[in-house]
Amino acid sequence: MSAASTDSESSAACHPRLVLTNPLRPALLAAARSQRAERSITRMPVTRRIVDRFVAGDTRAAALTSVRELLRHNRFVSIDYLGEDTLDPAQAERVVQEYLRLIADLAELPVGDVEPNSARPLEVSVKLSALGQALPGDGHAVALCNAHVIADAAASAGIWMTVDAEDHTTTDSTLSIVRALRRDHPQTVGTVLQAYLRRTEEDCRAFADEGARIRLCKGAYSEPESAAFRRKREVDASYLRCLRILMRGKGYPMVATHDPAMIEAAALLATAAPRGREDFEFQMLYGIRPAEQERLIGLGQHLRVYVPFGDEWYGYFVRRLAERPANLMFFLRSAAPE
Repeated sequence: MSAASTDSESSAACHPRLVLTNPLRPALLAAARSQRAERSITRMPVTRRIVDRFVAGDTRAAALTSVRELLRHNRFVSIDYLGEDTLDPAQAERVVQEYLRLIADLAELPVGDVEPNSARPLEVSVKLSALGQALPGDGHAVALCNAHVIADAAASAGIWMTVDAEDHTTTDSTLSIVRALRRDHPQTVGTVLQAYLRRTEEDCRAFADEGARIRLCKGAYSEPESAAFRRKREVDASYLRCLRILMRGKGYPMVATHDPAMIEAAALLATAAPRGREDFEFQMLYGIRPAEQERLIGLGQHLRVYVPFGDEWYGYFVRRLAERPANLMFFLRSAAPE
């Protein structure tokens, strides 16, 4: 993995008034869904080299090489086959088949003895829009059926499955599908909640009461003010409120953040809950803050790395640029002529 710009993050942690924001975030999030921008960015010679920082290869074999290395260094893994917004039923079926092959391959990896009710070292992350959620008419039903196939396979293999969050227009459908899956697989299936959505505090409360496994992230899509907090201070405050609910609840919180302040807050809230190190985990993206990953593992914390792979990497890549100024600056420096 490549090192991220840890110095800038450390500076922000030491100086709370210093807020690292990305003024180009709205434009980048718009570009993430622009075919014209995709053609331009993917044709840049430097792009592939930068993509390799955030994406573990185009193929399942390449991704599994990264997964083995992460396991060897005591990381847990969540692996995502990239793709979203499919409007082709045949493509949705191809995604299902790729996940089934992936789960079969993951089941062969050595992870040691795992207690029945303990955290699973291996997890697949699934976007419902890649499974046909956006298909006209019966997209919800198609996505539910396809997700059930993957959840059944994951449960049989002793692997967790987490349903990813997408833009706010999909949230009702997504959480309905998650609850349907959890009726059959309450220990296997978890989901993602995004703290920048105004509804998320209530969603956290409901899922915490149900004992669900929840990955809490800040959010990575362009959302209207009516649906989401837009200012960093508001998003941070919402994240902390949601995290407090999850830590006090019956489920298993998964703290998805690279923010030093949120990492420190999560540790304090877990202690106050009280929760032991086995009762929650931190999550970080592939290629981001490897030194902080090492530090948390050294403290005995569970740390899971989100590992994306596949050739449909464009939207994911641009959202990573939008999330953090350090990522964008890294890209711009690499693209600049010497």
